[in-house]
Amino acid sequence: MARQTAGDTAPDASPPDLTTVLREWGRIGCLGFGGPPAHIVLFRALCVDRRRWLTAEDFEDAIATTNLLPGPGSTQMAIFCGWRTAGVPGAIVGGLAFIVPGLVLIIALAALFLSAAPPAWVRGAGAGAGAAVAAVAVQAGGTLLTPGWARVRDAGAARARWVLYLLAGGAAAALAGPWTVVVLLGCGAAELALAGAPGVRPGGGSAGPRLHAWPVLPAVFAAATAGGGLAALAWVAFKVGALSYGGGFVIIPLMQADAVGHHHWLTGAQFTSGVALGQVTPGPVVHTVAVVGYAARGVAGALLAAAVAFAPSFAFILIGGARFDRLRADPRVRRFLAGAGPAAIGAILGSAVPLALALAEWWQAAVLAAAAVALFALRRGVVSTLVLAGVTGAAVGLAGGPLPV
Repeated sequence: MARQTAGDTAPDASPPDLTTVLREWGRIGCLGFGGPPAHIVLFRALCVDRRRWLTAEDFEDAIATTNLLPGPGSTQMAIFCGWRTAGVPGAIVGGLAFIVPGLVLIIALAALFLSAAPPAWVRGAGAGAGAAVAAVAVQAGGTLLTPGWARVRDAGAARARWVLYLLAGGAAAALAGPWTVVVLLGCGAAELALAGAPGVRPGGGSAGPRLHAWPVLPAVFAAATAGGGLAALAWVAFKVGALSYGGGFVIIPLMQADAVGHHHWLTGAQFTSGVALGQVTPGPVVHTVAVVGYAARGVAGALLAAAVAFAPSFAFILIGGARFDRLRADPRVRRFLAGAGPAAIGAILGSAVPLALALAEWWQAAVLAAAAVALFALRRGVVSTLVLAGVTGAAVGLAGGPLPV
């Protein structure tokens, strides 16, 4: 496939071969700590500034378009950059090179943390890092509030609906975890319907003309997989990869109630540890789904969960990449996101409630409070905050302090 370009200015350099894609995308996969913002900076430095494979306009358009898609944004950027520079083979090689290093690491860590009898310091490290996750969730949601609010063009009814969608997503994540995805899609469908009604102006949004039927589908499939097993694991992973709007942390409410409360693959403490592992390992935060898969079915479950979660990102780019300009211009897409977007932000904020309630020891509450101070008052980074919380928990474990079961 020939290299695709957009914008008025062509890139200066020849497209990379697959060996170069494997090396450079793999380097970012190994060193990309800090989540999507760090990944975007690294890919821009590589593809625009250093190698000039893409123009700045190409790259900005890619960011804008992938922000319209559900699923892990930085993974989609990795796949998209591979596609634009080296065609379909580049998309596949680049995407896998970005995903696999962190996936291997998180499966190894899951085996350590979820073993039958992990050392006390390991349990303590997981409990300490997990205790800070609720504060990280609030920070992640909070960073999305201002730009999300600023995108609402109508100061009247559209803003009122935006607040309602935000509250609906937060309530769903806090109180009805397994059905959060239904609420997200329902809010998008509601905005699509309301924005198309006479006298109602759109506020901003995402999806196609028939998305008003989508909320029924998750409920039907969830009922069919209620018994557990590989189908249930695949459903949890599918929600993460294909139905999660709003960034990496929205995966928490989409997984927690199923993995902890319904199927009992993980305890609450193990789940928060798994979320922390997804934050401190390089690559996409969605790697957390592999921890859930490992708890459910070992290494095979981890690989299945990762494959199902990441497959939609490849499909979106490989099938729809050539149509991205039309996607961005489609008013129905924008309207759907006007509902699903604020609901996803609310879900991220609401996920802090069950995460905080899962803490079992007094010292974990102290770690959570300290993490909140570090993130909001001292402006420390997420990775350094989680690492320090993990070190604190490891010290508690070594000292013989109480550890959550």
